[in-house]
Amino acid sequence: MGPDATAARRRSLLLLLLLLLWSGALALAGSPHRVLHDLLSEQRLLEVEDLSLSLLQGGRLGPLSLPPGLPDLDPECRELLLDFARSSAELTGCLVRSARPVRLCQTCYPLFQQVAGKMDNISRAVGNTSESHSCARSLLMADRMQIVVILSEFFNSTWQKANCANCLTNKSEELSNSTLYFLSLFNHTLTCFEHNLQGSIHICKNCREAYKTLSNLYNEMQKMNELENKAESGTHLCIDVEDAMNITRKLWSRTFNCSVPCSDTVPVIAVSVFILFLPVVFYLSSFLHSEQKKRKLILPKRLKSSTSFANIQENSN
Repeated sequence: MGPDATAARRRSLLLLLLLLLWSGALALAGSPHRVLHDLLSEQRLLEVEDLSLSLLQGGRLGPLSLPPGLPDLDPECRELLLDFARSSAELTGCLVRSARPVRLCQTCYPLFQQVAGKMDNISRAVGNTSESHSCARSLLMADRMQIVVILSEFFNSTWQKANCANCLTNKSEELSNSTLYFLSLFNHTLTCFEHNLQGSIHICKNCREAYKTLSNLYNEMQKMNELENKAESGTHLCIDVEDAMNITRKLWSRTFNCSVPCSDTVPVIAVSVFILFLPVVFYLSSFLHSEQKKRKLILPKRLKSSTSFANIQENSN
């Protein structure tokens, strides 16, 4: 029997299988073998049952099997996808674990660089028309969801909103010297707080210099960041540094009720006193000005006598 005859025979068996299923649906109360006994011989019925078992077990039907070209990945593309999946899972876990207190940039930057590298490996083949190098099209542009692209954009957006570039060197390979120095002072200040927890008075006295040094460094970093304009959204420092400084200030002012005397106290007091005395100066100057006008309106006595004499003379005439 040739291939065409075999294919035709299998098609007929498939049709008989469909007939069997349809007849069984019509005779739910009876047996399908009894309903189809007049239509099928015993041998043909066994062949149909064998064919149905083959279909249920995933067996192939030769020419009737699914056509080639289904959306399956080459081993190379699948390996790239798995690499991106593993890197994305590690980065996601790092971001969540470092969310509070915020340690995103200093903890997760190696994993972010790794995910960016995996994405570059996938997107390198964009525009390549060769069927053997279609990983980019299969993974990035094959459907409207584009899960890989969405994940990559999410990581990039998170990294930019956190301004992590301001905590790293120009090549984003490691933390910058200013960031390392700030984190060192931050840890030193927290250690000082911890060692003086027996009373807020001790903290305010013993940790004042550490807090002032950390605060001054933060202000300098802010000024340098504004001058260099490195931040992509506004002039924020990286989120790790901002969150560390906010934590320290809340502990110092709210928890321990400490305060640092301002070095510009005298100029501030002088300006405040000047502003308070402005109304007094205004009303005093107004009063003196009005008195001067009154003096100008008073006539001299000689002129007043001459005027009276002239009036008397006029009346007498």
